[in-house]
Amino acid sequence: MSQPLTLPATIPLFLAPYLPNASTTPTTTTTRPFVTLTYATSLDSHLSLAPGVQTALSGPSSKALTHHLRTQHDAILIGTSTAVADDPGLNSRLPSTLLSAQPRPIVIDPYFRWNFSRDARVLKTAREGNGKAPYILISRDSLRDDDPRVSWLEEAGGKVVTLDPPSPSGWGWDYLLNTLLKLGIESVMVEGGGRVINELLRRENLGFVDSVVVTVAPVYLGREGVNVSPEGRDREAAVKFRNIEWIVLGRDVVMAARPDLDE
Repeated sequence: MSQPLTLPATIPLFLAPYLPNASTTPTTTTTRPFVTLTYATSLDSHLSLAPGVQTALSGPSSKALTHHLRTQHDAILIGTSTAVADDPGLNSRLPSTLLSAQPRPIVIDPYFRWNFSRDARVLKTAREGNGKAPYILISRDSLRDDDPRVSWLEEAGGKVVTLDPPSPSGWGWDYLLNTLLKLGIESVMVEGGGRVINELLRRENLGFVDSVVVTVAPVYLGREGVNVSPEGRDREAAVKFRNIEWIVLGRDVVMAARPDLDE
């Protein structure tokens, strides 16, 4: 049973400049939602002990920060591997969160690999009124007419969204984000997993990211961990940031920033 989350009073003020409705937010475009990239990492920049291994990193206060951040976005996005490994709820567990403030889960699953059941945590959460059912983005050639997962999703208020078949390297972020905008999503919080995060931090994709919020836990996970380390440039840093702020929350430290696209 998860412990109730308590939001420290300092967190809303700390996050405010980095949220979709902040006065410092660039003018909303007509082609994509506002994107916040957020994740928890170890000191050796790992998300988990190994691929497919659920690993708790955030302490209570930084976890409450994440759940508050979820309420400030229309949607929360993860990749297939995270869905398979974690059986996530993808909602905000802050007390008194209204259903209207819950984010819409988005799962990028081109080949519909997430073999969930009707009792999947995210569907159960939606049926109980504590969150919303996911939209799962798949390639149209991965959909079978008799797949029961489609009806389980629709029963809980979610759906399968069929897209053009991806290239060998996957869908482009411009295509994905434009698709989300057409679904009525004007802001999205990207939480993982490793492949999704590293892709968004690539130089050619960094312009799609408006804010970055990273929790750093005081632990080394070791060499087998799932690493966040975007491709660098020759003798240059891969990514730099501006408008940087830090906050200490219990044992963790959290950075909020914006990508520096001029570097």
